Amino acid sequence: MDPVVFNTDDIVGVYPGQIGEEDAWKIGCAAARFLRSLLRGYERGQANMQSLCIGRDTRTHSKKIADALIEGMSTTGTNVIDIGMVDTPQMYFAVNHLGTCGGVQVTGSNHPAKYTGLKMAGLNAKPISADTGLKDIEHIAMALLHTKGKATGAVTQRDLTGEYKNHVLKFLAPNTKKMKVAVDASNGMAGKMIPAIFGRLPVEIVGLNFEHGGKFKHEPDPLVEKNLADVKAAVKKNKCSFGVCFDGDASRLVAVDEKAHVIDGDLLATLMVPYFLEKQAKSTVVYDLRSSRALVEQIIRHGGTPRRERVGQAFMKKALRDSHAVFGCGLSGHFYYRDNYCAESALITLAHLINIVSQIKTPLSERIAQLPRYHSSGEINLDVENKQVKLDEFARRYSDGQIDHLDGVTIGYKDWWFNARPDKSEPVLYLKVEAKSNELLDEKLSEMTQRAGRPA
Repeated sequence: MDPVVFNTDDIVGVYPGQIGEEDAWKIGCAAARFLRSLLRGYERGQANMQSLCIGRDTRTHSKKIADALIEGMSTTGTNVIDIGMVDTPQMYFAVNHLGTCGGVQVTGSNHPAKYTGLKMAGLNAKPISADTGLKDIEHIAMALLHTKGKATGAVTQRDLTGEYKNHVLKFLAPNTKKMKVAVDASNGMAGKMIPAIFGRLPVEIVGLNFEHGGKFKHEPDPLVEKNLADVKAAVKKNKCSFGVCFDGDASRLVAVDEKAHVIDGDLLATLMVPYFLEKQAKSTVVYDLRSSRALVEQIIRHGGTPRRERVGQAFMKKALRDSHAVFGCGLSGHFYYRDNYCAESALITLAHLINIVSQIKTPLSERIAQLPRYHSSGEINLDVENKQVKLDEFARRYSDGQIDHLDGVTIGYKDWWFNARPDKSEPVLYLKVEAKSNELLDEKLSEMTQRAGRPA
């Protein structure tokens, strides 16, 4: 097993070179031992408390990995509920709906077809990250010498489509107006779930790349501009109210307006703030620290409490739980909801977008144009060998600004700010700069990249 497959939030690697069936068996065995150990101190009377649920995505090797995981888990005496080919948010739903002690989703997420991976959740679908157990699971799995053992745990299959549909559709307003929405499923799980959940609504879905046989027309990563070409073209051709492009496991999406202009994640969150805070006044909204100042100002303007958090789904979900926030957002297209167990869901985000577009009387692009806006560099990757030295240099050079070290270094001034944070393993710094004018942005971006190094 290649240790590099264990990341901060999940496990990802090339199949079968980095993650094969033997590796999956060991990880399944290790995950079952660890997740059941978390039950100490909990009442174990619930029927499924000692069980784990397993889901998988569309990739051709996902069932092989899932079967190996299940075998490894059942060898520990753990009962396994196989929920089949589902989107990752449905696995989080299953953990809560069925009352299991955790779950695992087999998915390569937004990576090319040759990849596989595992996303794990514990009790109540709390994320299992490097800080909350993934390192323990790695150590247990790496210490296992064989993949033999008698399977003593029971394995059952469960189709949760009906229950999950009811859960997602409870977020959709009953008075949605007729509209066309272009949906690019990226040949991933949205291609199965969109027809199952949104198939009989006033909304006409213009479906793109709904085939989900394990091959991708374009890579299932909506953050890459070229992967949005299909949904942009469909919006224009079919005169849609808006369009969305999902990633491979339907955990996140990127939206475009009726003119096929991309709506960045923090700008989409800025649009959503009044919609949520009008219904749930004075609530907290969690945002990752790369987000625009415009989002923060919008939360305050509408009577909410902004809570700034580190980049990463584990940090965002914990912040949502701790603050009882109504929703949270990251630049990567993940949106988290208190009423969805503090987990992310691209399908629920689509439902909220339909509600918002149903409420407004102008085209979406006009409403977006009315939102407060700053000039942003987006997040840029910089080649930097000694990352900490460079971060310390930034802190000294801009020491007259408002500084914090929540995630890398963030320094703010009245009319501009930046965040620089290190990649966990690669010699790369991620840099985001925002300013009140485009001229100031260009000036500061040039100044900082000259100091930090060339873009990666």
